[in-house]
Amino acid sequence: MKPPSRLLWAAELPRAAFGLASLLGARRKLDAAPRGDGRPVLLLPGMINSDRSMVVLRRYLRRLGYRAEGWGLGRNLGVRAIGFEGALLLERVRSLHAETGQRVTLVGVSLGGIMARYAAHRLPDAVAEVITISSPFAGSPLATNVWRTFQLLTGERIDSPGVLAQRKLVAEPLPVPSTAIWSRSDGFVNGMICHDANGRTIEVRSSHVLVQVRPEVLLAVARVLGESSAAQAA
Repeated sequence: MKPPSRLLWAAELPRAAFGLASLLGARRKLDAAPRGDGRPVLLLPGMINSDRSMVVLRRYLRRLGYRAEGWGLGRNLGVRAIGFEGALLLERVRSLHAETGQRVTLVGVSLGGIMARYAAHRLPDAVAEVITISSPFAGSPLATNVWRTFQLLTGERIDSPGVLAQRKLVAEPLPVPSTAIWSRSDGFVNGMICHDANGRTIEVRSSHVLVQVRPEVLLAVARVLGESSAAQAA
């Protein structure tokens, strides 16, 4: 797998701005999504980003009736944010699970989605479902245009034993239902390593930057959650 072309990479910011603008006329369509059932949903931001990057998705899910929460760990700088072996993230999931008495749905963008899969493997009894958005969990970091940035920000090398072991774990089939939302026109990561044959996949057309505010992505998340709610109620 190769990283996206330089043309797609260069088009990321204008495409992200277009995606943000597309929210303006999407209110009626977004409000037609299934209502929520109050379940806890933990949102994990992408690399460098914080809970602020998830505010649109968080407010949307709350409006639908879910208990959508930010991860509360600051900017996503890899292990520097989630702690050694993800201890801080795992504690956040355990805490929300204990507080609500319900298994937690994890929704992660890019690196946040990889972390969501890691948490689901480690805490299958506390996690109900995982939804990843443009998360390159199914292939080599070399098929992205951001692996050097990852190394710089996290202080971890992509070929270190710890990172290799985590990559192997997150690529394995999850013990809980999973959905991968991905785009073949992503300018940062090769979309083909953002999904696999072991879970549900939903293809969208989007940039990587601000993918989580695209109306089609918001709707995709809401519909997956709605279908899960309906299946549990049946």
